[in-house]
Amino acid sequence: MKLIVDTHCHTIASGHAYSTVQEMAQQASEQKLSLIAMTDHGPAMPHAASKLHFRNLKVLPSSMYGVEILKGAEVNIVGMDGSLDLSDSILQQLDLVIASFHLPCIKPGSEKENTSAVIQVMKNPYIHILGHTGNPAYPVQIERMVEAAGKYGKLIEINNSSLTSHSFRKGSWDRCMKILETCLDYKVPVVVGSDAHISWDVGKFEKAHEMFRQLNVPESLVLCSDPKKLKKHLGIKDNE
Repeated sequence: MKLIVDTHCHTIASGHAYSTVQEMAQQASEQKLSLIAMTDHGPAMPHAASKLHFRNLKVLPSSMYGVEILKGAEVNIVGMDGSLDLSDSILQQLDLVIASFHLPCIKPGSEKENTSAVIQVMKNPYIHILGHTGNPAYPVQIERMVEAAGKYGKLIEINNSSLTSHSFRKGSWDRCMKILETCLDYKVPVVVGSDAHISWDVGKFEKAHEMFRQLNVPESLVLCSDPKKLKKHLGIKDNE
C-alpha cells in the first residue's frame, strides 16, 4: 500500500514545531506525496496559533512544489460536552479539521466521559477526523466510538507519531490495533497522519504501515492512499 497523503502536519505556528509551511511542502515533494494538510494546533494549546491565523489561511497557495495543500487545523477538545477551541464560523472555512484531546487543554475523564465527548464532537459537521484516538491518557469505549464515526461520516486517524519509541503517548500501539480492527469490522475508513512537528517527519508512516500489514487492512479503507477519495469524503471538488 502506497500512502501519498499526510493529513496531520504542524508548522511553527503551533508554537512547539520547527518548520515553515514551505519547508513542510518541500519535504513532502521530496517524499513523493501528492497532498498534505496544514493542521496547526488551535488556540487553547499554550503558545499556539491565534484565531486570526486560521481565518487568514486563505493566503496560502493551493499547492507548493507540486504538492496540494489543504488548509486546516487540529482543534482541541476543551469540554466533555464536546466543545472546541475554534468556532464553527472559523471551522467552516477550512478544508480539513482534526479534533483531539491534549493534556494542556483538558483533564482526562473516565472512559465513559471521554467517549461521550468524542461522540458529541462527531456530531459537529465541520469536524472530519478524530486525532490520535489510541492515546491511553484518554481511554474510550472503542466500539461505541467507531460505530459513531460510521454513523456521522467521520474518519479515524492512525497517528504514526503515537506509535514510535519517542512518543509522548506511550502504550498507543495496542489500543490503535484494537481501534483499527474495529474499523475493519464496521468498514469505517481511516487516515494516517505523521503528526510531523518538523519537516523531516512529513510522510513518515513506517509504524502505521506495519500495523496495516499485520491486520491485512485493504487499501480501500485507507483514504491516504487516494487523494481523490479523501477529497470526495471531505467535500472538496477535484480540479482534475
